Amino acid sequence: MLKIGDFSKLARISIRMLRHYDDIGLLTPACTDRFTGYRYYSEDQLPLAGRINALKDMGFGLAAIREILNVCDNLEEFSAYLKLKRIELQEQAEEANRRLLFLETALKRIGKDGTEMNYNVTLKELPARTVASVRQIIPAYDQEAILWNILMKETASLNLQPSSPCYTLALFHDGEHKEKDVDVEIQKSVSGSYPNTEHVVFKQVAPILMASCTYKGSYEQITEVNQAVANWVRDNGYVFDGNSFCIYHVSPYETSNPEELVTEVCFPVKK
Repeated sequence: MLKIGDFSKLARISIRMLRHYDDIGLLTPACTDRFTGYRYYSEDQLPLAGRINALKDMGFGLAAIREILNVCDNLEEFSAYLKLKRIELQEQAEEANRRLLFLETALKRIGKDGTEMNYNVTLKELPARTVASVRQIIPAYDQEAILWNILMKETASLNLQPSSPCYTLALFHDGEHKEKDVDVEIQKSVSGSYPNTEHVVFKQVAPILMASCTYKGSYEQITEVNQAVANWVRDNGYVFDGNSFCIYHVSPYETSNPEELVTEVCFPVKK
Protein backbone atom coordinates (compact mmCIF):
# COMPACT_ATOMS: atom_id res chain seq x y z
CA MET A 1 0.00 0.00 0.00
CA LEU A 2 1.11 3.54 -0.74
CA LYS A 3 0.69 6.63 1.40
CA ILE A 4 -1.12 9.44 -0.35
CA GLY A 5 2.11 11.43 -0.75
CA ASP A 6 3.93 8.54 -2.41
CA PHE A 7 0.97 7.78 -4.66
CA SER A 8 0.81 11.48 -5.56
CA LYS A 9 4.40 11.42 -6.79
CA LEU A 10 3.99 8.18 -8.75
CA ALA A 11 0.66 9.19 -10.30
CA ARG A 12 1.65 12.84 -10.94
CA ILE A 13 -1.52 14.04 -9.21
CA SER A 14 -1.40 16.54 -6.36
CA ILE A 15 -2.61 15.50 -2.92
CA ARG A 16 -5.28 18.20 -3.15
CA MET A 17 -6.63 16.73 -6.37
CA LEU A 18 -6.48 13.17 -5.02
CA ARG A 19 -8.66 14.28 -2.12
CA HIS A 20 -11.03 15.96 -4.57
CA TYR A 21 -11.17 12.81 -6.73
CA ASP A 22 -12.04 10.85 -3.59
CA ASP A 23 -14.81 13.31 -2.69
CA ILE A 24 -16.45 12.99 -6.12
CA GLY A 25 -15.93 9.25 -6.40
CA LEU A 26 -13.54 9.42 -9.33
CA LEU A 27 -10.53 7.77 -7.69
CA THR A 28 -11.12 6.50 -4.18
CA PRO A 29 -8.32 5.19 -1.94
CA ALA A 30 -7.89 1.45 -1.58
CA CYS A 31 -8.46 1.96 2.12
CA THR A 32 -8.73 4.74 4.69
CA ASP A 33 -7.55 4.43 8.28
CA ARG A 34 -10.71 4.86 10.33
CA PHE A 35 -8.79 6.31 13.26
CA THR A 36 -6.45 8.76 11.53
CA GLY A 37 -8.36 9.32 8.27
CA TYR A 38 -5.17 8.70 6.28
CA ARG A 39 -5.74 7.55 2.73
CA TYR A 40 -3.80 4.64 1.26
CA TYR A 41 -3.64 3.64 -2.35
CA SER A 42 -2.71 0.44 -4.15
CA GLU A 43 -0.09 0.16 -6.85
CA ASP A 44 -2.86 -1.37 -8.97
CA GLN A 45 -4.59 2.03 -9.03
CA LEU A 46 -1.74 3.70 -10.90
CA PRO A 47 -3.08 2.70 -14.36
CA LEU A 48 -6.44 4.26 -13.44
CA ALA A 49 -4.69 7.45 -12.35
CA GLY A 50 -2.78 7.45 -15.63
CA ARG A 51 -6.00 7.12 -17.60
CA ILE A 52 -7.53 10.06 -15.71
CA ASN A 53 -4.46 12.18 -16.48
CA ALA A 54 -4.60 11.22 -20.15
CA LEU A 55 -8.27 12.13 -20.45
CA LYS A 56 -7.66 15.45 -18.69
CA ASP A 57 -4.84 16.18 -21.14
CA MET A 58 -7.35 15.60 -23.97
CA GLY A 59 -9.57 18.29 -22.48
CA PHE A 60 -12.26 16.19 -20.81
CA GLY A 61 -13.83 17.54 -17.64
CA LEU A 62 -14.06 15.44 -14.50
CA ALA A 63 -17.77 14.68 -14.96
CA ALA A 64 -17.11 13.40 -18.48
CA ILE A 65 -14.08 11.41 -17.29
CA ARG A 66 -16.23 9.62 -14.74
CA GLU A 67 -18.68 8.65 -17.49
CA ILE A 68 -15.88 7.49 -19.77
CA LEU A 69 -14.27 5.36 -17.07
CA ASN A 70 -17.54 3.49 -16.72
CA VAL A 71 -17.46 2.45 -20.39
CA CYS A 72 -13.75 2.34 -21.18
CA ASP A 73 -13.84 -1.46 -21.43
CA ASN A 74 -16.33 -1.09 -24.27
CA LEU A 75 -14.08 -0.03 -27.14
CA GLU A 76 -16.97 1.17 -29.30
CA GLU A 77 -18.38 3.48 -26.63
CA PHE A 78 -14.92 4.64 -25.57
CA SER A 79 -14.07 5.45 -29.17
CA ALA A 80 -17.32 7.41 -29.56
CA TYR A 81 -16.35 9.71 -26.66
CA LEU A 82 -12.95 10.34 -28.19
CA LYS A 83 -14.38 11.08 -31.64
CA LEU A 84 -16.85 13.59 -30.20
CA LYS A 85 -14.01 15.29 -28.32
CA ARG A 86 -11.95 15.41 -31.51
CA ILE A 87 -14.77 17.24 -33.29
CA GLU A 88 -15.10 19.68 -30.38
CA LEU A 89 -11.36 20.40 -30.32
CA GLN A 90 -11.27 20.87 -34.10
CA GLU A 91 -14.08 23.42 -33.85
CA GLN A 92 -12.26 25.21 -31.03
CA ALA A 93 -9.05 25.25 -33.09
CA GLU A 94 -10.88 26.68 -36.09
CA GLU A 95 -12.45 29.35 -33.89
CA ALA A 96 -9.06 30.19 -32.36
CA ASN A 97 -7.51 30.45 -35.83
CA ARG A 98 -10.33 32.71 -36.95
CA ARG A 99 -9.79 34.99 -33.97
CA LEU A 100 -6.05 35.04 -34.60
CA LEU A 101 -6.67 36.08 -38.19
CA PHE A 102 -8.91 38.93 -37.02
CA LEU A 103 -6.21 39.99 -34.55
CA GLU A 104 -3.43 39.86 -37.14
CA THR A 105 -5.37 41.87 -39.71
CA ALA A 106 -6.24 44.47 -37.06
CA LEU A 107 -2.57 44.78 -36.13
CA LYS A 108 -1.59 45.17 -39.79
CA ARG A 109 -4.13 47.96 -40.28
CA ILE A 110 -2.87 50.02 -37.36
CA GLY A 111 -1.09 53.03 -38.71
CA LYS A 112 -2.01 52.39 -42.34
CA ASP A 113 -5.08 54.56 -42.29
CA GLY A 114 -5.62 57.27 -39.73
CA THR A 115 -9.39 56.92 -39.89
CA GLU A 116 -9.94 53.21 -40.35
CA MET A 117 -9.13 52.13 -36.82
CA ASN A 118 -11.81 54.50 -35.53
CA TYR A 119 -14.32 51.95 -36.78
CA ASN A 120 -14.40 48.45 -35.29
CA VAL A 121 -15.68 45.81 -37.70
CA THR A 122 -17.05 42.53 -36.34
CA LEU A 123 -18.45 39.32 -37.77
CA LYS A 124 -21.87 38.38 -36.42
CA GLU A 125 -25.14 36.73 -37.34
CA LEU A 126 -28.40 38.63 -37.49
CA PRO A 127 -30.93 36.06 -36.23
CA ALA A 128 -34.03 34.83 -38.03
CA ARG A 129 -37.00 37.07 -37.33
CA THR A 130 -40.52 38.13 -38.32
CA VAL A 131 -40.61 41.58 -39.88
CA ALA A 132 -43.02 44.21 -41.05
CA SER A 133 -41.64 45.27 -44.44
CA VAL A 134 -42.21 48.12 -46.87
CA ARG A 135 -40.31 48.17 -50.17
CA GLN A 136 -40.65 50.89 -52.78
CA ILE A 137 -38.72 53.02 -55.23
CA ILE A 138 -38.12 56.35 -53.52
CA PRO A 139 -36.61 59.55 -54.99
CA ALA A 140 -33.33 59.38 -53.02
CA TYR A 141 -31.66 57.68 -50.08
CA ASP A 142 -32.26 60.63 -47.77
CA GLN A 143 -36.03 60.30 -48.28
CA GLU A 144 -36.27 56.96 -46.52
CA ALA A 145 -38.74 58.56 -44.09
CA ILE A 146 -41.42 58.07 -46.77
CA LEU A 147 -41.32 54.33 -46.10
CA TRP A 148 -41.32 54.63 -42.33
CA ASN A 149 -44.34 56.93 -42.49
CA ILE A 150 -46.18 54.33 -44.59
CA LEU A 151 -45.29 51.61 -42.09
CA MET A 152 -46.48 53.60 -39.08
CA LYS A 153 -49.67 54.83 -40.76
CA GLU A 154 -50.82 51.47 -42.12
CA THR A 155 -50.05 49.50 -38.95
CA ALA A 156 -51.35 52.01 -36.42
CA SER A 157 -54.48 49.95 -35.80
CA LEU A 158 -52.65 46.60 -35.58
CA ASN A 159 -50.98 47.25 -32.23
CA LEU A 160 -47.67 45.82 -33.41
CA GLN A 161 -45.58 44.19 -30.70
CA PRO A 162 -41.85 44.67 -31.28
CA SER A 163 -39.61 41.67 -30.91
CA SER A 164 -36.92 41.54 -28.24
CA PRO A 165 -34.46 42.70 -29.35
CA CYS A 166 -36.19 44.80 -31.98
CA TYR A 167 -34.32 45.50 -35.22
CA THR A 168 -35.26 48.46 -37.41
CA LEU A 169 -33.28 48.55 -40.60
CA ALA A 170 -33.16 49.64 -44.21
CA LEU A 171 -31.98 47.40 -47.07
CA PHE A 172 -30.65 48.80 -50.31
CA HIS A 173 -31.62 46.51 -53.19
CA ASP A 174 -29.90 48.28 -56.07
CA GLY A 175 -26.66 46.64 -57.13
CA GLU A 176 -25.02 50.05 -57.37
CA HIS A 177 -25.13 53.50 -55.86
CA LYS A 178 -27.83 55.55 -57.58
CA GLU A 179 -28.41 59.28 -57.58
CA LYS A 180 -32.20 58.94 -57.75
CA ASP A 181 -35.06 56.42 -57.88
CA VAL A 182 -33.51 54.02 -55.36
CA ASP A 183 -34.94 50.62 -54.42
CA VAL A 184 -35.15 50.58 -50.62
CA GLU A 185 -36.85 48.23 -48.19
CA ILE A 186 -37.38 48.99 -44.51
CA GLN A 187 -37.99 46.32 -41.89
CA LYS A 188 -39.08 46.30 -38.29
CA SER A 189 -38.89 43.02 -36.38
CA VAL A 190 -42.11 42.13 -34.60
CA SER A 191 -43.56 39.45 -32.36
CA GLY A 192 -46.83 37.77 -33.37
CA SER A 193 -48.87 37.43 -36.56
CA TYR A 194 -50.54 40.27 -38.45
CA PRO A 195 -52.42 40.68 -41.75
CA ASN A 196 -50.70 42.41 -44.64
CA THR A 197 -51.86 45.92 -45.45
CA GLU A 198 -51.81 47.78 -48.74
CA HIS A 199 -48.05 48.39 -48.65
CA VAL A 200 -46.85 46.52 -45.54
CA VAL A 201 -45.90 42.85 -45.84
CA PHE A 202 -45.26 40.62 -42.84
CA LYS A 203 -42.72 37.89 -43.54
CA GLN A 204 -40.09 35.59 -42.08
CA VAL A 205 -36.45 36.53 -42.69
CA ALA A 206 -33.62 33.98 -42.54
CA PRO A 207 -30.46 34.51 -40.47
CA ILE A 208 -27.74 36.62 -42.10
CA LEU A 209 -23.98 36.27 -41.56
CA MET A 210 -22.59 39.78 -41.81
CA ALA A 211 -19.61 42.02 -41.33
CA SER A 212 -20.84 45.05 -39.45
CA CYS A 213 -19.60 48.29 -37.99
CA THR A 214 -21.51 50.37 -35.46
CA TYR A 215 -20.70 54.05 -35.24
CA LYS A 216 -22.09 57.16 -33.58
CA GLY A 217 -22.69 60.39 -35.44
CA SER A 218 -24.03 61.73 -38.69
CA TYR A 219 -24.62 59.72 -41.85
CA GLU A 220 -21.81 61.65 -43.53
CA GLN A 221 -19.42 59.04 -42.09
CA ILE A 222 -20.93 56.24 -44.20
CA THR A 223 -18.20 56.31 -46.86
CA GLU A 224 -15.41 55.89 -44.29
CA VAL A 225 -17.35 53.15 -42.52
CA ASN A 226 -17.92 51.32 -45.81
CA GLN A 227 -14.19 51.49 -46.49
CA ALA A 228 -13.39 49.99 -43.08
CA VAL A 229 -15.85 47.14 -43.68
CA ALA A 230 -14.57 46.49 -47.20
CA ASN A 231 -10.97 46.30 -45.97
CA TRP A 232 -11.97 43.94 -43.14
CA VAL A 233 -13.80 41.64 -45.58
CA ARG A 234 -10.77 41.55 -47.88
CA ASP A 235 -8.19 41.07 -45.13
CA ASN A 236 -10.09 38.25 -43.41
CA GLY A 237 -10.80 36.14 -46.47
CA TYR A 238 -14.53 36.79 -46.82
CA VAL A 239 -16.52 37.90 -49.86
CA PHE A 240 -19.69 39.98 -50.07
CA ASP A 241 -22.87 37.92 -50.27
CA GLY A 242 -25.79 40.25 -50.80
CA ASN A 243 -26.92 43.84 -50.59
CA SER A 244 -25.93 46.06 -47.69
CA PHE A 245 -28.29 47.38 -45.05
CA CYS A 246 -28.26 49.65 -42.01
CA ILE A 247 -29.62 48.89 -38.56
CA TYR A 248 -30.77 51.99 -36.72
CA HIS A 249 -30.00 51.76 -33.00
CA VAL A 250 -30.68 55.47 -32.45
CA SER A 251 -32.59 56.92 -35.40
CA PRO A 252 -33.72 60.42 -36.43
CA TYR A 253 -37.09 59.57 -34.87
CA GLU A 254 -35.37 59.41 -31.49
CA THR A 255 -33.07 62.42 -31.73
CA SER A 256 -32.79 65.56 -33.81
CA ASN A 257 -29.05 65.83 -33.08
CA PRO A 258 -27.03 64.08 -35.84
CA GLU A 259 -24.15 63.50 -33.43
CA GLU A 260 -26.40 61.29 -31.27
CA LEU A 261 -27.36 58.91 -34.08
CA VAL A 262 -26.14 55.31 -33.70
CA THR A 263 -26.05 53.29 -36.91
CA GLU A 264 -24.79 49.80 -37.72
CA VAL A 265 -23.60 49.36 -41.30
CA CYS A 266 -23.98 45.72 -42.36
CA PHE A 267 -22.75 43.70 -45.34
CA PRO A 268 -23.76 40.03 -45.78
CA VAL A 269 -20.62 37.91 -46.27
CA LYS A 270 -19.50 34.34 -46.81
CA LYS A 271 -16.18 32.49 -46.99
